[in-house]
Amino acid sequence: MSLRAGLLNTWLRQVEKPAMARAKDPAQLRRRMEMHARLFFHAPRGTRMQWQVLEHGHNRLDALEVAPRALTSDMVVLYVHGGGFVFGSPTAYSALAGQMARRLGARVILPRYRLAPEHPFPAAFDDICTAWQSLLKSGISPDKIVIGGDSAGGALTLSLLGQLAEEDAPMPAGTFCFSPLTDVTYSGESFGKNAKAEAVLPAERAHDMCAMYLGGAEVTDPRISPLFGRFEGVPPVWITVGDTEILYDDGRRMAQVLRDDGVEVTLQVQRDLPHVWPLFHNILPEARQTLDDLVEWITQTQVLPGEN
Repeated sequence: MSLRAGLLNTWLRQVEKPAMARAKDPAQLRRRMEMHARLFFHAPRGTRMQWQVLEHGHNRLDALEVAPRALTSDMVVLYVHGGGFVFGSPTAYSALAGQMARRLGARVILPRYRLAPEHPFPAAFDDICTAWQSLLKSGISPDKIVIGGDSAGGALTLSLLGQLAEEDAPMPAGTFCFSPLTDVTYSGESFGKNAKAEAVLPAERAHDMCAMYLGGAEVTDPRISPLFGRFEGVPPVWITVGDTEILYDDGRRMAQVLRDDGVEVTLQVQRDLPHVWPLFHNILPEARQTLDDLVEWITQTQVLPGEN
């Protein structure tokens, strides 16, 4: 672990984690996330961003398209941001998307899905399904799309993948997740074991945030907790998670569920890195390395220009 990672962990544990634990209103969490994004997360110079509308059937939602200065690939990354289903936004994640876009020479699409508690389940899940269907409707081949997400966005990403498997529908080229939430029953051993070591997420608030999203739905519904889904026939999946995260077992057990269903899985476990550390690409060398590792995996999963 780098010196910067150690210092960042200390700051997160002493400042940000208690602030998240104290926040009673989702609006506070949303404002704090946007403020931190403006201060700490910066896209590469020349990154282009524009809003577009995604629609399928009667559902419509805005999405932020992030593109590099030099577009060299016709692939598309559909990225689903995290935030416990109650905060986060495409703008807060636009710098991370810019980093991926530059490395891949490709567009990254970030849908602005509806947030709880104003819009409980299945609003967010329906919006991600709309985003996927809209990309297909626009003429993009499914094997030119990679879908990914982090934390609760990882739950939505994997739930979409499970739904496509259930429907025997067209599949993306691959799927990736940073620190995914996969079990909203919070039954993993790490949820309690890592509660103190976790640098970002206050374990005591998880059930409150979940309740805002559930709206009375069953927590083991695979559209909420993908750990309980079926994934036969889905394309390769790449997952990374830190060993001190409360969601460590979410990532580890999800990888096993996928493997049991015959899916090719790459699981990277990192030592004592904060929840969704790739967000800190401007600060952490480990974040930049993880993004490089992800891009290498994507280029192996989907043939890009110059690859054979």
